[in-house]
Amino acid sequence: GVVAGIQDLGGAGLSCATSELASNGGRGMKVQLKNVLLRDESLTPEEILMSESQERMMAIVPKKHLKRFKKIVDHHEVEYSVLGKVIKKDRLHINWGKEEIVNVPPRTVAHDGPVYERPVKKPNFQKPLNEDTGASRKLARANGNSSDLASQFIQIVSSPNQADKSWITGQYDRYVGGNTALAYPDGAGMIRVSETSGLGVAISTDANGRYCQLDPYEGAKLALAEAYRNVATSGAVPIAVTNCLNFGSPENSGVMWQFKQATTGLADGCLELGIPVTGGNVSFYNQTGDVAIYPTPVVGVLGVIDDVARRVPSGWQDDGNNLYLLGVTKDELDGSVWADVVHSHLGGHPPKVDLSYEKKLAELLHGASLQGLIASAMDLSEGGLAQALTESVLRFNMGARVWLTEICERDGVDRTAALFSESTGRVLVSVGREDDVKFVGLCEARGIPVLRIGVTDDTDQLAIQDLATWKLSDLRAPWVNTLPNLFG
Repeated sequence: GVVAGIQDLGGAGLSCATSELASNGGRGMKVQLKNVLLRDESLTPEEILMSESQERMMAIVPKKHLKRFKKIVDHHEVEYSVLGKVIKKDRLHINWGKEEIVNVPPRTVAHDGPVYERPVKKPNFQKPLNEDTGASRKLARANGNSSDLASQFIQIVSSPNQADKSWITGQYDRYVGGNTALAYPDGAGMIRVSETSGLGVAISTDANGRYCQLDPYEGAKLALAEAYRNVATSGAVPIAVTNCLNFGSPENSGVMWQFKQATTGLADGCLELGIPVTGGNVSFYNQTGDVAIYPTPVVGVLGVIDDVARRVPSGWQDDGNNLYLLGVTKDELDGSVWADVVHSHLGGHPPKVDLSYEKKLAELLHGASLQGLIASAMDLSEGGLAQALTESVLRFNMGARVWLTEICERDGVDRTAALFSESTGRVLVSVGREDDVKFVGLCEARGIPVLRIGVTDDTDQLAIQDLATWKLSDLRAPWVNTLPNLFG
């Protein structure tokens, strides 16, 4: 309770943080730029005011708490300086010594600036793109040919976007400080913030440009749902959202339509989930010539866990655990990795997401982790069940036997959809046999569809009944080697 308000120094630096904090609080400020800590003493007042140097925050601390605040930041060896004070008058005064640099009502800077009303028009390509479905194209499915289906399995999990990323993540120390509880290849990162209580935070960032190209409104909600689900699978409770919105030129009316649709989808999704957007940024003009990137809103979700010792990894470690698929698999392959990698196709409509169900699913995962009922949890998204199985068996080198027929019969889908569909609201969990009855009962009580689809084993194999059996080493090789082979 020592801080009354706080904001990061991002775009426009101090000019933004001071004006927004003052405007949001309905007060003014007196700020002295000479008190700003500088790396380069030659900076001008204007450069100091506008600098976007990273890893800086501006806090509003009541005078009675100032000593306590200083003690806290000194304990964590964080540099700080006192820049000024809050005043009742609705004016923002920023000085360089005795010279006044700024004297304005803070709201005129923070909230009353000009708003661009750029032309917005749905692109002409949108309708034919949505009509160009996988069904209309009659994309070939290898349902009757197990060897072809197995080949597609390897083709997908070893494709550049789905392959192992440790070639990248292994190049920096993600365990520095000794507080990392989860890291890649887990679905969410997690760090401990309190050594005494074990309190931790988890975060996941997700995006899918293909889905947003097909439907930017639904695509943004899908990115939000995936990040939300990834945090929930770690055992944490999702509480806040951030974003990085990447689009082409706003001077293009079609890009502005995509931008408007995506931001509306993200806003509606956050309202449905009941979590706030704490900040974010926008990047326009991402294009080559007149060709824009796919609209790509990257959504980050932050969660809190009371004790990182309760964290849930993405892969299973124990022999003999039952594998359960939570959620329902639908025939949703448009915009999927399968359509992209196997058929080089993009068209149709992305999967539909039910955010009220996603919230129920997250609550179930939290409840199950509190009771210690789940040994691992992996969300199903890009690459579907095939990707989830690959990452789960390779996480701790523990094999599994899996039955697709269970999914096909209950959900009325073929083997291609069972393996590669990217239907939302699905999680693959492993559960110790002693917890089976309790876990299934919890799912049924909370209205979450649950289906036993396999069992873990120490045979060093992934065996999918009536499809293929791979040694884990044979599965790991194409998954791990893709990026090193591409980049050398």
